[in-house]
Amino acid sequence: MKKLTGLIFLFFSITAFAQQDPLFSQYMFNKLALNPAYAGSHEMLTIDMLNRYQWVGIDGAPRTFTVGAHMPTRNFKVGLGIYAYQDVLGPTKNQGLMATYAYRLLMGKSILSFGLQAGFKYFDFDWRQINVEDPDFTFTPEEFQRFTPDANFGIYYQNNRFFAGVSSKQLFQNEYGMVQVDGKTTYTKLLRHFYGLAGGAIPIDEKIVFRPSVLAKFVKNAPLQVDVNASVLFDNIFWIGMSYRTEKALVFMTEFRISEKFRVGYSYDYYLNEILPHNKGSHEFRLGFDLDIYKERMLTPRFFF
Repeated sequence: MKKLTGLIFLFFSITAFAQQDPLFSQYMFNKLALNPAYAGSHEMLTIDMLNRYQWVGIDGAPRTFTVGAHMPTRNFKVGLGIYAYQDVLGPTKNQGLMATYAYRLLMGKSILSFGLQAGFKYFDFDWRQINVEDPDFTFTPEEFQRFTPDANFGIYYQNNRFFAGVSSKQLFQNEYGMVQVDGKTTYTKLLRHFYGLAGGAIPIDEKIVFRPSVLAKFVKNAPLQVDVNASVLFDNIFWIGMSYRTEKALVFMTEFRISEKFRVGYSYDYYLNEILPHNKGSHEFRLGFDLDIYKERMLTPRFFF
């Protein structure tokens, strides 16, 4: 029954919502995965790793792993980065490797960046992972792989107290899946995704900062998804927050800065919709490393790490 339920949700999410990009709860710490113009925004070499276990308790539920690194050049006008991911959902596996370039306009205490990501994606659909009780001649399992180029574009602005960005991913809208029904071949496309995000930092006193943020995601043939977050930063070390997602989910998250170079984060998704009885929520674990390779004062504070 769990396998059947998992497959129902698998195909429901693919065909009905058509949101083919991985979902992240800790988006405010993982912006390189959403917007290439974010590259170099920390004024140091930053490395982030994130592992997400979605819909725990459902066989074939999504599992996503990402790793990204970015840094500015010495004159801070160019940001460079690299981003890799693996997203597994039932019999499907999406992997990608993207190189990132961002040109940064330094405007006093503000920075406006324009970024481009380009690279390759690999898609694999293994029908052998699907078990049916009564197979017949209409079910002909075949393994399918596809290797395609792709690109993403974004614009990102930040100053000491505010950030905002817009981006578009999967610009090429490549065909990545093929299904044959009654002798007819149908191809599935990687749909173009659009993102908008914004947030601020409001000091309460010398050691407490309130940080609201919002993320909006739009893709054709799917409802608009919005994440609204409210969080508090204590003494630039401990961070705790809560989000509401319009898919009827609550997210509880935290981050702790162990040292100047090392950060750990965790989030838990609790669903309020029909999927609630079938899963035990979603878990997201994150590790961050910050290396001040230029040994220079940062142009912006760390409120938005």
